[in-house]
Amino acid sequence: MSKRSRNVCQACGAVSGKWAGRCDACGAWNTIVEEVVPETAPKSTSADKGRALRGESLAGEAKQLQRLHSGIREFDVVTGGGLVPGSATLVGGEPGIGKSTLLLQVAGALASKNLPCTYVTGEEAADQVRHRAQRLGLGDAPVHLIAATNVSDILATIETGPAPAMVVIDSIQTMFVDGLDSAPGSVAQVRASAQALVAQAKRRGSALVLLGHVTKEGIIAGPRVLEHMVDTVLTFEGERGHTFRILRATKNRFGPADEIGVFTMTAAGLREEHNPSALFLSDHNTETSGTAVFAGVEGTRPVLVEIQALVAPSPLATPRRAVVGWDSARLAMVLAVLEARCGLAMAGRDVYLNVTGGLRISEPGADLAAAAALVSSLTGAPVPQGTILFGEIGLSGDVRAVAHSALRLKEAAKLGFKAAWTPPARGEAEDGGLDIVTIRQLSDLVDRFGAAEMDAQPSIPLRERKVR
Repeated sequence: MSKRSRNVCQACGAVSGKWAGRCDACGAWNTIVEEVVPETAPKSTSADKGRALRGESLAGEAKQLQRLHSGIREFDVVTGGGLVPGSATLVGGEPGIGKSTLLLQVAGALASKNLPCTYVTGEEAADQVRHRAQRLGLGDAPVHLIAATNVSDILATIETGPAPAMVVIDSIQTMFVDGLDSAPGSVAQVRASAQALVAQAKRRGSALVLLGHVTKEGIIAGPRVLEHMVDTVLTFEGERGHTFRILRATKNRFGPADEIGVFTMTAAGLREEHNPSALFLSDHNTETSGTAVFAGVEGTRPVLVEIQALVAPSPLATPRRAVVGWDSARLAMVLAVLEARCGLAMAGRDVYLNVTGGLRISEPGADLAAAAALVSSLTGAPVPQGTILFGEIGLSGDVRAVAHSALRLKEAAKLGFKAAWTPPARGEAEDGGLDIVTIRQLSDLVDRFGAAEMDAQPSIPLRERKVR
C-alpha cells in the first residue's frame, strides 16, 4: 500500500489538495512541497476514553518567577528581567547578524555563574563554535557543547544528566525527527522538532532558546504556529553598513513587548550600549535644514533619533518616494496632509526620508518630526538647534498627543536639549525643564518655517530663511 502524501506550503503551512506554483493562502511562489503523511492515525477523542482532570481556581497563590539573570543588561531588559525557567524563546534574524554570537555570550555568562548550559549546534562543527568562543573570551566557560541535528539524540543526551538551566538550539531549521520523511527545515519537521524540544524544556524546567532563520521578506521561516508555541519571540535587526544591532521583543508572556536592546558589533563580540540615544544622533553641532530629532519610546525605554529628509524638484513624471527606517504609507499620508491642509506643493518633488543609525520606527508619534524635517528641507530653514519633536498627525491636520510624554521630555533634558515642539498635553504634564512650544495644527508647524511666504517672497534665498 502506497503512503499518502499532501502538498504543504513551506512559508505558511497551508495544505492544498494538489501542487501549484503559488500558494493560495499566503501568495508565496514555489513554496509548496509534497510531504508524506505519517501512518499513525490519531486516537479516538471520545469522552469515555479520557480521564477527568481536577481544575484549579484563579484565586490561588501564584509562584514567583525565578529568572535567570545573565548579567548582559540589554538582553535581560528585552526578556523582561532575564530568562524564565521552563520557557521557550525564539530568536530570529538575518544570516550573519550575530544571533549565534549573542546566544553564545549569554550561555557563557550564565555558565560562569555555575548554571549548567547546553549549546546545541546543527549548522557548525564543534571546533567552529570553540574558535568563536575563544575569540569572545569564553574559551574557559563551562558550556556543554553538542553538535547534532537528530532531535531524539539531543533529548536523550540532555536527559542523561541534571537538567540544564539553559538550552540553545542553533538552529531549529536544521533539526529533524526520525518519524517524518520530509527534509529538515520543512513545515512538518520544524513543527515536530519544536514541539518535542519545548515539551522537554517545560517538563524539566530548562530555559529553551531556539534560533530561527528569516525569509527574504524578513519574517521567521517555517510555520506561523512556531511563534505561537513559544513564550517569547525576539528579532535581531541591523543594517549591513552599521555596527549597531537591535534586539527587539515582538512577543513576551513574561514581560513587556516591543522592548529593545542595543548592541555594537566588535571584533570581540557584541558590546551592549547603555545610552542608545547618543548613537542615533549625529555629531554635527550646526543647524542643518532637513533634519529633526524625534523623541520616541521603544517599549519602556525612551530613544532619541534623528530623522533626515530631502525634498527636491523631480524631472520625472512620477516623483520618487524613498524611505529608510519608517513606514512608506505613513510618509505618503503626511505628504498628503501637508499638501491638502497646509497648501504645500509636494506632488512634483522627489522625497527621501531616512532614520539615522539603522533604527526602524513604527510608532505614529514620529509624524510631527518627519513633517518638520520635510518642511525644513523644502524651505531651507533648519529646526532650531537643541529642539526635539513628537506628535501624531491626523488627516484633518490636527496634532494629537502621544503616550509617555514626560518620559520623552526627561530623556531629552538629560541629553542637553533645551526645547520641545509637542502637541497639547493631556492634563498636568511635566516639561522636564524644557521650553515647550505647543503645536495644535500642522499649519502651526508650517508657519514657523515661513513656508506660506515662499511664493510671495521669491527674492529671499531659502538658506537665509529663519524659523520663527
